[in-house]
Amino acid sequence: MEWVKTKECAREFMVGVAEMTVEFGKGCRDIVKQSLVNEDSFVVKNLGRDSYIGKRLRGPCAKLFSKLSFFNEYLPEDKDPLHAWSVIFFVFLFAFLALYVNFERDPDAPPVKQVFLHPPSASRVVLPDGRNMAYKEQGVSSHKARFSVIAPHSFLSSRLAGIPGVKDSMLEEFGIRLLTYDLPGFGESDPHPKRNLESSAADMAFLADALGVNKFWVLGYSSGSMHAWAALRYIPDRLAGAAMFAPMVNPYDPMMTKEERRRTWNKWTRRRKFLYFLARRFPRFLAFFYQRSLLSGKHGQIDRWLSLSLGRRDKALMEDPIYEEFWQRDVEESTRQRNVKPFVEEAALQVTNWGFSLSDLKLQKRKQSSELLSWLKSMFTETQEYTGFLGPIHIWQGMDDKVVPPSMTDFVHRVLPGAAVHKLPYEGHFTYIYFCHECHQQIFTTLFGTPQGPLSIPINVDQATQETNIEQQEVVDDDDYATN
Repeated sequence: MEWVKTKECAREFMVGVAEMTVEFGKGCRDIVKQSLVNEDSFVVKNLGRDSYIGKRLRGPCAKLFSKLSFFNEYLPEDKDPLHAWSVIFFVFLFAFLALYVNFERDPDAPPVKQVFLHPPSASRVVLPDGRNMAYKEQGVSSHKARFSVIAPHSFLSSRLAGIPGVKDSMLEEFGIRLLTYDLPGFGESDPHPKRNLESSAADMAFLADALGVNKFWVLGYSSGSMHAWAALRYIPDRLAGAAMFAPMVNPYDPMMTKEERRRTWNKWTRRRKFLYFLARRFPRFLAFFYQRSLLSGKHGQIDRWLSLSLGRRDKALMEDPIYEEFWQRDVEESTRQRNVKPFVEEAALQVTNWGFSLSDLKLQKRKQSSELLSWLKSMFTETQEYTGFLGPIHIWQGMDDKVVPPSMTDFVHRVLPGAAVHKLPYEGHFTYIYFCHECHQQIFTTLFGTPQGPLSIPINVDQATQETNIEQQEVVDDDDYATN
């Protein structure tokens, strides 16, 4: 009997709540009518039936309501449809808000790892415009390096990435000096007020000058390849060669054929397509999305953003504890300034006009000028001048990559037929370059040949001559002593 009474009380309570909700809706409706929907209100004058906007919308709205009128058949016969649907709308709205708040504050949900702010640890150089550029150095020292490699990082990354998981012993084996740096506004580098890809190439050249590097290889991975392309265009005389891994190109490039563009866009999710659209047309709106994901301070939000377009092997790699620890530390360094502007700038650079075309990098004969001096020079010189990048370009592309689809590399190879493309079956966006010792061995062997170790330190000529003279004098003194 007590259970029946409790059940009856609960039912009566719910009926009372429902009646109070209906009366509350009626009261809100009356307030709106009295304050906003009377004939003298601003809303009626500018949006009412007799206003210009009201006359233009009357016809389309009538057609829409007529098409949706069949929903009224599910309402009780004694209820006004306008009143009933307004109540239903507000009930659904309150229910959705209640579910959202409950989801955000669910005490049983697993704790989300917070983004940690680490103490500054980077080396720095001061650029000519006064900005500080943070960098990291790996491998052999400058005077023992056979090869110098500079690697601009990709989106949502930092100088800590470099070649993920590469062993110092392998860099020593090939005599490589690996330099990585934070792009403006990322990590510990100061932001650039008006950066573009030309200024990015200039920053790379200034870093090389400050660290005593003359010729170097540029290594671009994913969207970091955008800055590698810029180096090939604006500072080609400083480069010995280029290595690209899943190189990002502008998906709106006018040189792309319809088929290449279709194969590229079909690999992406709707959300990724929408973000690219915003980056191209309304880049300021990206700040809202990045603030809630990349700069949310929670690794869970960032991981969900990263997994927008990942293949099967990439998802399996993300679950590896070694990769997860590396990735989270790199992300924490990338977002340490908590400034959304550099991320918006980087996204906009990917999909807007680069200031050059990839066809400008193609090796081709320079067209002869019609000037008389140029004609006479060509008559007396046998050398033929070329334009474009003269060094080697190597590209590695995973065929299961859904972040940078293989169709992008096909487009690059069509425009730059001299580039050597290495297609990797079953590999994704991360699996070849991240923590793969055998892969790193293959890459360095392809670029630099048989490992020869670091350079031996040359002995100063004057010092060597002086040591030789001392040894000779000691021999003469010994002979004289033996004779006596």
